[in-house]
Amino acid sequence: VQLQAFGGGLVQPGGYLRLSCAASGSIFSSNAMGWYRQAPGKERELVADITSGGSTNYADSVKGRFAISRDNAKNTVYLQMNSLKPEDTAVYYCNARWWVKVTFYNYWGQGTQVTVSS
Repeated sequence: VQLQAFGGGLVQPGGYLRLSCAASGSIFSSNAMGWYRQAPGKERELVADITSGGSTNYADSVKGRFAISRDNAKNTVYLQMNSLKPEDTAVYYCNARWWVKVTFYNYWGQGTQVTVSS
């Protein structure tokens, strides 16, 4: 399984970006996909995730500003980031995971840099 992320960049505070991540390979139909981020000197943290059934989960710091969505037919997940703040600056990683019986499968994309600065 490969995850290819797109859409990072430099944006001013208050601006917006849209990240996308396409998964390819042998993907179990019942899965969760999402985005994590890691800022310098900090641990990787969950930003948002979404199940194949459409249930979503957000970090408190991004609620009301970010929106996650997915296209199951394309195995693609999107993250619309609005009202960006300097503290959103981080490398954003796409993630896909699922259980098959007792085996946990967990995959990561290569990361895309998001920088919020004036």
